[in-house]
Amino acid sequence: MDEKMIRERIQKGRDFLKSTTTAGSERSDHDYKTDQELKLPQPPLVKAPMTDNRVDLPRNFESLPMGDGLLELLLKRKSSRVYTQEDMSLLQLSFLLWATQGVKGIRGKSYATLRTVPCGGARHPFETYLAVRDVEGLLPGIYHYLPMTHQLELLEAIEDRQAITSLLDESLCGQGWAAKANVVFFWSFVCYRSEWRYGMFAHRMVMADIGHVGENLYLACAALGLGTCGIGAYDQKLCDKTFGLDGEEEFTLYSQSVGTVQAKDEGAEKAFYSFVEEQGL
Repeated sequence: MDEKMIRERIQKGRDFLKSTTTAGSERSDHDYKTDQELKLPQPPLVKAPMTDNRVDLPRNFESLPMGDGLLELLLKRKSSRVYTQEDMSLLQLSFLLWATQGVKGIRGKSYATLRTVPCGGARHPFETYLAVRDVEGLLPGIYHYLPMTHQLELLEAIEDRQAITSLLDESLCGQGWAAKANVVFFWSFVCYRSEWRYGMFAHRMVMADIGHVGENLYLACAALGLGTCGIGAYDQKLCDKTFGLDGEEEFTLYSQSVGTVQAKDEGAEKAFYSFVEEQGL
């Protein structure tokens, strides 16, 4: 790849993140209309269940030990890559799912969902998939979260511990530390759920919206004393295949590991950044 091509790619990336709105107008392309403006039917608010293998998730979150205020949570928030591999409880996982994509209400008859995270136009174009290794009450395997009913549906059981560890290692591009997490969250982007309202302007806001989701998971993990780490390196085709996604209308967008942690592993955490001291950075 020559220097000119590199600069063009960088410029395209920068342009992708820039708004097309101009001063004094809602947007620069005045004659463009989204499908919502054309009065076309909106897509479903959430993905329909894919199987009959569903798990009712508990909602008694008040029984979880979460005594920290916001300041303490923000100070505690950090990325964790060393996990003890002790079991997480189903209630802990239930809270993490609710904190990241839980439905608090419906706007209109079925126009939009109001959730625990902000999202442009309340479109919430994400679906949550899980690769579960060590969660009490759940078979190891691949799951899909159903936010409307606050349930998990089992897509595929993988009871061979080594098999799911290998799947995670491969799907996360050889990041072995992440394969030791209790559970890995994978979020997909259901394109038309945003495009119906915003059309060709939908995609830039999606990157901010998935950041809202990831940060809520960070804060929820900090409240529960769990560790998490956002992961941008994943095998697109393998992840899409694993969760039964077509790779065009719905595809994997982001992932985040979650696991049990302990204070005495702080040294091992710092080892991930040993290059800073070694290179005198």
